[in-house]
Amino acid sequence: MPAWTNEGYQEYARRLPRECCLKLVEIPLGQRTRSTPVERAVNEEGKRMLAAITPRQRVIAMDVAGRCWSTEQLAEQLVNWLQAGSDVSLLVGGPDGLSDSCMERVEQRWSLSALTLPHPLVRVLLAEQLYRAWTVINHHPYHRS
Repeated sequence: MPAWTNEGYQEYARRLPRECCLKLVEIPLGQRTRSTPVERAVNEEGKRMLAAITPRQRVIAMDVAGRCWSTEQLAEQLVNWLQAGSDVSLLVGGPDGLSDSCMERVEQRWSLSALTLPHPLVRVLLAEQLYRAWTVINHHPYHRS
């Protein structure tokens, strides 16, 4: 990832309090070659993603076909996630999306945009939007509606 991606992600992740912290887990891409079917690579990625998730975690897929939330709706979701007391995993697929096995495991599908976004930007956007939702919950002046 470009340096700006890590800097942007870290900037918002460090602003969040301990009870709402972000932990980035990067899963290596499945091997893609001309002779290897794309489905195999996606399935390999999916297996690694599912192995990184505990059974008690709430799993949210970042999915262009998912539900778009306003900032206020995301803040409501964040309150629900925090009150549930279990960790939340936000799955961002590789260049060919998430595997069927990952999609079977998800409880919610969240779309940041109907646009296709580059993966480095998604990482920063997720961190910023979660920080923004946290500021709404805590009446911090960062978000101006």
